[in-house]
Amino acid sequence: MEHTLTTGSITGDRPRPVKNYLNETKGLWSWLTTLDHKRIGIMYLIAVCSAFLIGGIFALLVRLSLLNPQHTLFGKQWVNAEMYNRFFTLHGAIMVFLFIIPAIPASLGNFVLPMMLGAKDVAFPRLNLMSFYLWCIGAVMAVSSMIIGAVDTGWTFYTPYSTTTDGAVGLMTMAVFILGFSSIFTGLNFISTTHKLRAPGMGWFDMPLFIWGIYATGVIQILATPVLAITLVLLLIERVFQIGIFDSRIGGDPVLFQHFFWFYSHPAVYIMILPGMAIISEIIPTFCRKTIFGYRAIAYSSVSLALLSFIVWGHHLFVAGESDLANVVFSALTFLVAIPSGVKMFNWLSTMYKGNITFETPMLYAMSFLFLFAIGGLTGIFFSTLAVDIHLTDTYFVVAHFHYVMMGGTVIAFLGGLHYWWPKMTGRMYSEKWGRIGCALVFIGFNMTFGSQFIMGGQGMPRRYFNYLDQFQPIHAFSTYGSWVLGSGLFLTAIYLLASLKTGPLAPDNPWGGTTLEWESSSPPVFHNFEDQPVLEHEPYDYRHRTVTHV
Repeated sequence: MEHTLTTGSITGDRPRPVKNYLNETKGLWSWLTTLDHKRIGIMYLIAVCSAFLIGGIFALLVRLSLLNPQHTLFGKQWVNAEMYNRFFTLHGAIMVFLFIIPAIPASLGNFVLPMMLGAKDVAFPRLNLMSFYLWCIGAVMAVSSMIIGAVDTGWTFYTPYSTTTDGAVGLMTMAVFILGFSSIFTGLNFISTTHKLRAPGMGWFDMPLFIWGIYATGVIQILATPVLAITLVLLLIERVFQIGIFDSRIGGDPVLFQHFFWFYSHPAVYIMILPGMAIISEIIPTFCRKTIFGYRAIAYSSVSLALLSFIVWGHHLFVAGESDLANVVFSALTFLVAIPSGVKMFNWLSTMYKGNITFETPMLYAMSFLFLFAIGGLTGIFFSTLAVDIHLTDTYFVVAHFHYVMMGGTVIAFLGGLHYWWPKMTGRMYSEKWGRIGCALVFIGFNMTFGSQFIMGGQGMPRRYFNYLDQFQPIHAFSTYGSWVLGSGLFLTAIYLLASLKTGPLAPDNPWGGTTLEWESSSPPVFHNFEDQPVLEHEPYDYRHRTVTHV
């Protein structure tokens, strides 16, 4: 069978296979022991969304704690400083290590990457399942640390406090250590799959841009995560054996911990954001009915971001006592990172120019991403500038910037990708009306919550402080009200997506007119993704016209 897909077409008239990956085998055991990348992706999706729920609850508790300086609710003080420290620590640790880092690669990436490549599965299916169970073990350990002894160090585990405080810091850091192995195995699997399992006729510059983003992410996961693992092992050794590594009282250097931690954690920012950018690179051309503008430039910019992310960690230490020369060098390198991100933004906007844009829910999330990530990126320039960074360091300006990049970027892109591939994953369509309402609530609530924090930070409100001056109360209250709007939007999104599993109309194979290979499969896909092996017969890569032969 040979046919040409044209952007804007909807190929939903093929007979729906009776068997698909959801019903090929039945029973809980068949899911727990599956080697199918699609089922593993679904299990990851359920797991990371559960972590998102827990981390989100702690976020709401943090904002509720700061509703007023007296920390009262219905006339009574309901939280103290120690509880507040635990709230923001658990919010940060769960969101970063259990949700944002694995969310897109492990769930959506696991599901669609092999299909985009025209493959039947990932290169190492058993390693893929093992990475999921490592994530589960790490998650159980992290949650257990809350019960056994609450951690209050912040998600960065800064020394010397983390090596001397009571609480289950050791258990939490071991949880992160294990989660790191899960991340490494996922990255290794995706890189191997990209190298070895591309469909016949698919060269490097025929791959969808989502693959380029996930590939670059895998490079960072493999190279950067071991540094975090070693750092956490050293922290545990110091806690247990009192060997002077980071604690200055016993001959250590606390700034050394910051260097090690940020050598991993700044590349980790791109582990979080590159997959989000990759999703946007798929959504925008699909809903603009155009070929992506500057395909190679976007592909190269993904790899550039991955490589540059390793040499800019020092901008987190501008006020930690670095030399003047080091500060100047890291400042210049940080400005350099803006170039690949700017290339992506320019090309996305150029793709939209004169496009036949339709505003389905995934596209609304993509446009929200462009707005929010632009704010996050531009406010990053403030921290690249030495004189300004000194004033804004450790204020709410940092909190706002971080969330505009991480949530305004990664989480918004995750929601866009989830809506984009939901029909393919489930075989059901969700309500467009409720999708648009949910997106609007999330967008408005997010800007209320974190946009106001730029104002507080500029006025000098320190982050992580339990007490604050009365002058900041109106802005804190406004931010808290925004968190309620944001939370309601996310809960609404969960409700209509879950409802669609029962009441949603059957999804066509290609509801959006997408032109990447996953849309060649049925909705939901058959067990081995394709009835026949797809073979690409086009030169070069083109979103609008592509010939696919099934052999």
